[in-house]
Amino acid sequence: MPTRPSHRRSGMAVWAAGAALSVLVLAGCTPAPAPTEAVPSSPVTPAPTQTRGAVHPDGSAADNLGLFTAVTLEVWGSADRARGRAYIDALAAAGFDRSAMQVTADASTVGNAAESLQFSVRWGDECLVGQVGAATGEPVTAVLPGLADGACLVGRTQPID
Repeated sequence: MPTRPSHRRSGMAVWAAGAALSVLVLAGCTPAPAPTEAVPSSPVTPAPTQTRGAVHPDGSAADNLGLFTAVTLEVWGSADRARGRAYIDALAAAGFDRSAMQVTADASTVGNAAESLQFSVRWGDECLVGQVGAATGEPVTAVLPGLADGACLVGRTQPID
């Protein structure tokens, strides 16, 4: 009788090892999840040598993405990195139209620091959009289509004076 339980245990061990191997093999075959609409479709990872230029008023949003990204990186590298107003002020100082901007709140409704900040500049039918914060990791900038209501960001944003 001692051989029966031992044989049964080794069979179960082989089955368990096979099942685990199957899970690992199948996990490698699953497609990556499709991005949601909330994630920028073409995020830009700024080059470390990004330089500041000037706003191109007659150019496209894509023509101005380099400057938008450079300004975002400058603020991100400062002590004001968690203040949405700092991004707005820096973008305005660089020549972007303050009246075309939006920014989300620095704090949650219960007073905690926001895990991410979004800010934008409407440029014709498109938007220059930036996102920074602990939940984001490194800053992300992108050109995205503008919303039909003329805004760039969905939801509640902060007043900009």
